[in-house]
Amino acid sequence: MTSNPVTVTVAFRVMPGREEEFHSWGWALLGASAREPGFMGGGVLVDGEAEWHVIYRFASEGAALAWENSTSRARLDARAEVFAREAGRRRVRGSKMWFERQTATPAPPAPPSKWKLWFVNMSAVFPPVLLFNLIVLPYLGGLNALFRTLLLCLCVTALVTWILMPRLQRFFRKWLYPPLRALRGRHKRRTA
Repeated sequence: MTSNPVTVTVAFRVMPGREEEFHSWGWALLGASAREPGFMGGGVLVDGEAEWHVIYRFASEGAALAWENSTSRARLDARAEVFAREAGRRRVRGSKMWFERQTATPAPPAPPSKWKLWFVNMSAVFPPVLLFNLIVLPYLGGLNALFRTLLLCLCVTALVTWILMPRLQRFFRKWLYPPLRALRGRHKRRTA
């Protein structure tokens, strides 16, 4: 065994309903690659329901390239075109990468549902509009409707943008983004 084996992971998007065909094809591909010099093993994996992966390992870069450029590999790839499309390819030398801890960036939180956003927005907009209509508008009765509306929009938008919404978002954060709270809670319990 050489000190610098190569592992190749090829991701595929499989057409719905054609998963069994892909699974059989993937193992046929690995069976054919097993007859090539330098083959060290492989497998077929599914990642959720979106992508399938064919993983194979060769003793050297040259052996992996010889397999990928072979006519038997080209024939097998042509058979797969009717039920799957290649979505990506990753090549790793050695085995160090497989044992190192991967530091993935956390996924951003999912946006809150529309009705929750509507509720927070209404909580921010309704009180200043009501107060403006009750307190300020009676003094502006002789002003043109266009200017009254413009003044209302300018005042309420400024108040909502810089004062009310930041406070309401902080206040409703746990309700708007519950998974973050749940993750933080589990982390705090583990470290305590």
